[in-house]
Amino acid sequence: MSEQKIIISVNEKPVEISKGLSLGVLREKVKPGANVLIRNGFPCGENELLQDGDRVVLIQRGEVPPDDELEALMAARHTPGVHAKLKQGIVGIAGLGGLGSMVAAALARVGVGTLILADFDVVEPSNLNRQQYEIGHIGMPKTRAMVDVLMRINPYLTYRPHQVMLDRSNTPEIFKDVSVLIECFDRADQKAMLIETAREGLPEAYIIGGSGMAGFGDSNRIQTIRAGKKIFISGDRETAAAPGRGLMAPRVGIAACHQANLAVSLLVDPENVVL
Repeated sequence: MSEQKIIISVNEKPVEISKGLSLGVLREKVKPGANVLIRNGFPCGENELLQDGDRVVLIQRGEVPPDDELEALMAARHTPGVHAKLKQGIVGIAGLGGLGSMVAAALARVGVGTLILADFDVVEPSNLNRQQYEIGHIGMPKTRAMVDVLMRINPYLTYRPHQVMLDRSNTPEIFKDVSVLIECFDRADQKAMLIETAREGLPEAYIIGGSGMAGFGDSNRIQTIRAGKKIFISGDRETAAAPGRGLMAPRVGIAACHQANLAVSLLVDPENVVL
């Protein structure tokens, strides 16, 4: 009787192996030095038996992988099938301050294929308490500084920066390709303008706004709600920045990660987003 064969993926390349082969035996055949063994997004022991269609990633700690493997290894902890959907995603980020810079960094780390970045401002010292920039970025346009940050996080994505003040006339054109638009402005009038303009000019796009994340109060008050068929708001919807209550990295980061997490859900499985 001939030996049964199955097809699995090893570091994103199809490999034919014998049915019943263990992860440890595969490691010895393919990459003997690997000491991180990931099967279908989860670290596993070497005695795990492999099944047809498994996605395996073998990593050697401390090794700098070749460019043709690095992107796959960066996505190794994703649930199978997620990376392919995220790679096709196009997300717009309006404003690159505390919310927007953190949203952009999170989406770059998960591998969203194209990020459209818009801001008119430059990096100043007071931004550094909560935004994803460094001292060396002071004085640079935020769009340029953000691309610099993101390229060092994930150089395999497409970044489309727009150094511009967004308004009702240019917002639809700049974000015409997005399936998700994330509002990350500071002022209430700017937030309202963007959401209203996007709702009218980008009817197919999901819109994720932010409202209420100042200070250092209760983390659990920050939530994401549905405010319309395709409109969502993240924050506590109350605590705006004011004298004696500034914007700080931890709480702004919670709201930003709410926005980024919802964007991932909308790109991967929009039918099952329930809020």
